[in-house]
Amino acid sequence: MFGIHFLLLLVVIFIGIRHGGIAFGLLGGLGISILAFVFGIAPGSPPISVMLIILAVVSASATLEVTGGLKLLVTYAEKLLRKHPEHVVFLGPMCTYTLTVLVGTGHSVYPLLPVIYDVSYKKGIRPERPMAMSTVASQMGITASPIAAAAAVVMATAFDNNLDISLIDVLLVTIPATFIGLLAGCFYSLHRGKDLDKDDSFAKRCCDPEFKNSLIDESMGQASPKEDAVAKRGLLVFLTGIATVVFVALLGKPLALLPDGVGMSTAIQFLMLSVGAIILLTTKINPKKIATSSVFSAGMSAVIIIFGIAWLSDTIIGHHKPMIIENISGIVGHYPWMFAFAMFGASVFLKSQAAVLTIMFPLGFTLGIDPIVLVGCIPACYGYYVLPFYPSDLAAIEFDRSGTTKIGKYILNHSFMLPGLIGVSVATISGYFIAISTM
Repeated sequence: MFGIHFLLLLVVIFIGIRHGGIAFGLLGGLGISILAFVFGIAPGSPPISVMLIILAVVSASATLEVTGGLKLLVTYAEKLLRKHPEHVVFLGPMCTYTLTVLVGTGHSVYPLLPVIYDVSYKKGIRPERPMAMSTVASQMGITASPIAAAAAVVMATAFDNNLDISLIDVLLVTIPATFIGLLAGCFYSLHRGKDLDKDDSFAKRCCDPEFKNSLIDESMGQASPKEDAVAKRGLLVFLTGIATVVFVALLGKPLALLPDGVGMSTAIQFLMLSVGAIILLTTKINPKKIATSSVFSAGMSAVIIIFGIAWLSDTIIGHHKPMIIENISGIVGHYPWMFAFAMFGASVFLKSQAAVLTIMFPLGFTLGIDPIVLVGCIPACYGYYVLPFYPSDLAAIEFDRSGTTKIGKYILNHSFMLPGLIGVSVATISGYFIAISTM
């Protein structure tokens, strides 16, 4: 029966890929209904803690977006890129990575992509070099963010399994590991592809009048003094909130900052809601705009995806737990690092690092894998660049008017494949050795 139930999960995933977005979550609910009414299996537990953390963080990030604080961050990054255009292959990915770490979502990359293209093209650098790595870096930053959904999953799962793994323990592994992976991808990208003056396909594109008029006006739109003040105030409160989360995670126990029985996953929830509230009160923005912001929309989609697909997988794994332990525990006991390949494979199709961790981390604990190894393997949960249909990848292709960032004739030979493989592989290997040497 496990084979039939697992096939049901695969069917849900493949249909979800076809429809995209929240279809994963809705189809996951349909899968649970089939398990309950057709096979008589009691549904498992939905990932409530993870969903609540995502809701709290997204609410705060969306409030920041309405103040203009997110746009202000992008403006700072743009100034840096235009000041040092010769280093755009490194600075572009570093900027998108940093944005993700600060705001907790890779969707913050979109405003920077046209800037990265414009800077590289005007400097005569093949735009594919920074563009492809920048989208990869924006997703690699998710596991390095203290307020991203991925961190929420790890904290909630550790708490549920009574494991003494703190947010700081995780970040001390994921931040250096993903940054090392980012640098490896940038070094590879530095000389990838033909230079523009030697690229025949680019030369043909230059004959197109529409392409000649596609350059971006370098002058940035100036916000009014009042708007700029609101954005700066919102950004200051938000960054202070992130620092507070890290401070509580680091010193919460020694200083007895949290009441007895309150875990860090719960603390993140009320702290991030508080951040959003303080931003709202100090900037006096219209709260109705929060629910219509792009960050809020993307975050709610993530919640529904995790709700359905993670609940379905938890139901299947929970029902067949004895059989899974009996058949797989021996293999992962001898080669625990192989669990990284399982997370990577799941991510190729799920296209959500939080969803992958929600499914795979409890399974890892069930199989008896050392928590230190699991933390070291966290960077492997990003593998959805393999199929180049993620929104940020498609956006990079669209913004690169030179045509160098593209999907190849054979689909898998696209611009994001090698930067992704190099970045994630190096990050995972680095994370593994950092974890076993420091935790």
